[in-house]
Amino acid sequence: MTRAPASAAFDTARREEEADRFGMWIFLGSEAMLFGAILLVLLVAHIRYLPAFAAASKHLSLPLGSLNTAVLITSSFTMALAHESASARRWKTTAWALGITALLGVAFLCIKGTEYAKEFAEGVAPVLGAPFSYQGPDPVHAQFFFSLYFALTGLHAVHLASGIAVVAGLLVSWRRTDSSSRIRRTHAIGLYWHFVDVVWIFLFPVLYLVHA
Repeated sequence: MTRAPASAAFDTARREEEADRFGMWIFLGSEAMLFGAILLVLLVAHIRYLPAFAAASKHLSLPLGSLNTAVLITSSFTMALAHESASARRWKTTAWALGITALLGVAFLCIKGTEYAKEFAEGVAPVLGAPFSYQGPDPVHAQFFFSLYFALTGLHAVHLASGIAVVAGLLVSWRRTDSSSRIRRTHAIGLYWHFVDVVWIFLFPVLYLVHA
């Protein structure tokens, strides 16, 4: 049986969901190019200044980075649970899974903030007006490494915070949202969230494990 259209702009709810998914893929493609461009610079610099980058990478907190990786992988699982529960119209499970996903995202940002505070205290954050007090070989290229590190992880944190805000907005409007909209929005948010997680899976080894 054909479901009623969720919007006057579409013939059926299915077509609206397909349009949402297509639009999200286009958006994610543009974001992938953004991260990819910075990652390309980082990888080329790794090859050219490997000793300096490897030494600078040792100043990052591998335990905190590993913990954050585990947190995001877990959030991918809970988001996948929300996706499947929404498809099966198990609304209570969906809402709980979305809430846990958002909390895991907040936990990631808190851990990252702790790591940033440590790096600012050590004077390795390339902030305008602040001295760069790196104690290691080739401080010029080490500063380049930290500049790329903060650019990539900061951009990733902004994307994650946006995802948390969207999940929170969906939960706030949960009772006022019809079933087809819940499914559509949960699926779209899931695509975005998994993209953010995959970006971190790429960032973690090239930033934290280069010295290995």
